[in-house]
Amino acid sequence: MRAVVQRVTRAKVTVDNKVVGEIGKGLVVLLGIARDDTKLDAAYLVDKITALRIFDDDEGKMNLSLKGTNGGMLIVSQFTLYGDVRRGLRPSWIDAAAPEIAEPLYDFFVAQARRLIERVATGSFRAMMLLELVNDGPVTILLDSRKLF
Repeated sequence: MRAVVQRVTRAKVTVDNKVVGEIGKGLVVLLGIARDDTKLDAAYLVDKITALRIFDDDEGKMNLSLKGTNGGMLIVSQFTLYGDVRRGLRPSWIDAAAPEIAEPLYDFFVAQARRLIERVATGSFRAMMLLELVNDGPVTILLDSRKLF
């Protein structure tokens, strides 16, 4: 499982001209699910993301986590994180989970996040979405449940 985590001042996701998820200060999580991922991968990433110390404390140092700032999390399914372009220019999606595998893991990830923090918003799984965000810093972190990076 892979995640692109961006610290934001605000973010929203729109489907068919309707806002389906929105947060103020917090994190946007673009979540990619591999075909062999499990709930263990999801639990690991949720714990890691909510505990990342990437928010400023009173002295301006990155010492606070999402849990410590009462920020929100906007989680957006992003199968393209498993696009492989090592050969040629057209991405291969062979490592991305099929929707029937990915959706339950996405839902599990969201449920785990809701257990840990108060404000969680989502996009719409398998929908064409427009994502707007203001990256704060900018701060962007790449995570992989297999610790590849």
